[in-house]
Amino acid sequence: METTHYISTAILDLSTIKSIVENRLSLELSEEARTNINKSHSYLHEKMKTQDTPVYGINTGFGSLCNVKVSAENLSQLQENLVMSHACGTGEYVPKEIIKLMLLLKIQSLSYGYSGVQLQTVERLIEFYNHDILPVVYTQGSLGASGDLAPLAHLSLPLIGKGEVFFNNKRIASEKLLEEKGWSPITLQAKEGLALLNGTQFMSAYGVHMLMKCYKLSYLADVIAALSVDAFDCNMSPFDALVHMVRPHGGQVKTAERFRELLEDSELGQSEKKNVQDPYSFRCIPQVHGATKDTLRFVEKTFKTEINSVTDNPNIFISDDKIISGGNFHGQPLALALDYLAIAMAELGNISERRIYQLVSGLRGMPDFLVDNPGLNSGFMIPQYTTASIVSQNKQLACPASVDSIVSSNGQEDHVSMGANAATKCLRVVDNIETILAIELMNASQAIEFRRPKKTSTLLETLLKTYRETVSFVSEDRVLADDIHASVAFLQDFSIDETLLFE
Repeated sequence: METTHYISTAILDLSTIKSIVENRLSLELSEEARTNINKSHSYLHEKMKTQDTPVYGINTGFGSLCNVKVSAENLSQLQENLVMSHACGTGEYVPKEIIKLMLLLKIQSLSYGYSGVQLQTVERLIEFYNHDILPVVYTQGSLGASGDLAPLAHLSLPLIGKGEVFFNNKRIASEKLLEEKGWSPITLQAKEGLALLNGTQFMSAYGVHMLMKCYKLSYLADVIAALSVDAFDCNMSPFDALVHMVRPHGGQVKTAERFRELLEDSELGQSEKKNVQDPYSFRCIPQVHGATKDTLRFVEKTFKTEINSVTDNPNIFISDDKIISGGNFHGQPLALALDYLAIAMAELGNISERRIYQLVSGLRGMPDFLVDNPGLNSGFMIPQYTTASIVSQNKQLACPASVDSIVSSNGQEDHVSMGANAATKCLRVVDNIETILAIELMNASQAIEFRRPKKTSTLLETLLKTYRETVSFVSEDRVLADDIHASVAFLQDFSIDETLLFE
C-alpha cells in the first residue's frame, strides 16, 4: 500500500486529494519538483545581483507602496515584515482539515518553479504537513484578490518562528515548536514572503473540501429522496427515461437513472396509485437534483484548474528571461464558483424541506405528523420547523459574496472578489444540508413504517435496517434532538463507493 504522494506536475484532482487525505499519505517532492524549485530560485537570486530597476514585491514595497524601492541589504527583512504585517486574521479558527489542504495546495503551487522560493521553504511546509503541524489560521481577513493575504500570512508565520500552530491537540507558539523539533526559523529571501502570501489556497482549500463533501451529499440526497418517494406513495412515471431523453441535461438524466436503480424492485413503487400527479418536490427531483449535479461539475472544473495553477505574483519565466507582475492571485473565478455552489446546495435543502412538509401533513393515508395518537403526541411536527429555520438561513447565506467589492490599498487594489467570504459562508450552507437531509431521512424512515407490510426496494430496505440500529421507530414523543444528531452522525459515517461519488 502506498504511503507517500510525490508532488509533481501531474494533474491533482479530487480523487487524488481524497486518497491523500483518507489514506494519510505523506508528501515528498519529486525530482522534477526539486529541479523546478531550484532553477527558479537560482535564476531569481542571480537576477537580483544585477537588477537595479524596481521589480514589484522583490525590491519594492507592496500594494500601493509598489513604487517605493527597497535596498538590497533589506530584502530579507522586507519579506519577513510582509508576513508579519499581513497576519491580521480574525474570526473563528479555520477547520484543521482545511488548514491541511491549504498546506498541500500551497506546496503544489510553489513546486512548479515559477515562484522563486528556496527549496528549504517548501520542504519545511512539507514537514508541517507530514507531522500534522497545522498553523493557526482565521476565517476572516481575506478579500480574495491579492491572493488570500491574511490567511496565508498566518499559514506562513510558523516558518519564521512566529504565530501559533495546532500540534498534538494543543495550540502552541510556533517558536516553542521549532525549539522542540530542533528546527531553525526560515530566513526568507527575495520574493519568498510574497510567494507565500499571494495565492488562492484559502479559497481553494475550502472549495476542494466542500466539493468532496457535496458529491457525497448529492448522492445521499438522491437515496433519501427515493425513500421519501416510496413513503409518500408516489408515481414512478416522472423517472421514466423517455421523459429525460427529450430534455437531456446531464445531471437530470443521471438523477432519473439513479432513481430507477434505487427503486427497481420496490413493492411500493410498483403498486397501483390513486393519485394522478405528485407535488413538484417529488415529481421534479430529477430536474432539481440534476441541476445541482451539473453545478458540481462546473465548480469541480474551476477548482481543478485552480489547484494545478500558479497563483502568486510576480511570476518567473526562466526560458523567456522575464519576471512578470500580473494578477493570477485574483479570486474571481473561485468567488463565482463558490457562490454558485452555495446556491445549488441550498436548493437541495430547499426541496428536501418541502418533502418533509408533505410527509408530516397527514396526506395519503399517513397519520398527522407521522405518529400514532396525534394530539397526545406531537410526533414529527417540530423537526419540520427546525428544517424550515435552517433552509431560511441557507437562503440568506446563498446571497452572493462575489457581487461586492471594496477598494483597498489606497486604490491600488480597486476590485476584489470577496471569494474568501463566499468560501466560508458556503461551508455553512453545506453543513446545513447535511442536517436537513438527516431530518428527511428520519421522516421518510418513519413514514415507511406506516406503509407496512408493503416494502420499498431491497437496497433501501437494507439502508433502513442499518439506520434503525442508530435511530429507532418513534412510537411516542421523545427528545428528537437526540435522533437528529444521531442521524447526522449516521450520514457522516455512511461510506459510499468513490465510483458513485464522482461519476
